[in-house]
Amino acid sequence: MSDDYSQSKQNTVRQIREKAAYDRATVHDILDSALYASVAFVQDGNPVVVPMLYGREGETLFLHGARKARIIRLLESTSTACVNVTHIDALVIARSAFNSSMNYRSATVFGSPRLVEDHEEKLHALRVITEATIPRRWDELRNPHVNEVKMTGVIALSIESASAKVSDRMPDDDEADYDLPVWAGILPLRSAFTDLQADDRVPEDITPSDPLRDLEGKAL
Repeated sequence: MSDDYSQSKQNTVRQIREKAAYDRATVHDILDSALYASVAFVQDGNPVVVPMLYGREGETLFLHGARKARIIRLLESTSTACVNVTHIDALVIARSAFNSSMNYRSATVFGSPRLVEDHEEKLHALRVITEATIPRRWDELRNPHVNEVKMTGVIALSIESASAKVSDRMPDDDEADYDLPVWAGILPLRSAFTDLQADDRVPEDITPSDPLRDLEGKAL
């Protein structure tokens, strides 16, 4: 398997091409550091975008929702879907509105969705999704009930093409604007978990496990 996704009309970045990346490592890193994805497809000729929990295993994204949810039924019946994940890292504050922007990491994936129906495969997919959200948590939990698995819809989306776009720069102002008495730079944005908060039915002698403690303060 190549280290890069093949470029095609579908996944080629056209605006500000120098910020594009097609290597699997960059795309996977952006996907693996997010909590949810925006999933897009066409329904009856109209565009639809829905946020979904997911987890990645190799070149497959497992998407999660209620079995009877519209998004699961629609993805089951469509041949192609598009998935996007975007992290905003900073405001880019330039000396003009035109050159002001944001620093970001974005990955866009195209692939064919498939409904996961086999019980064992669905359990595996749910584990992948859980571990993507809270690493090492699955083994601490009770086993899912059969009805819980039946009520859960899982879509396996094979990554057929993908691209990333990354911006991490200071403002690029017009040369004449550098003489203006206006401050310019970046304002970083940090998205991170804060402190664990127990519900009111946790016994006093039960404390958070190491996997949960490791998430406190973790940046995305």
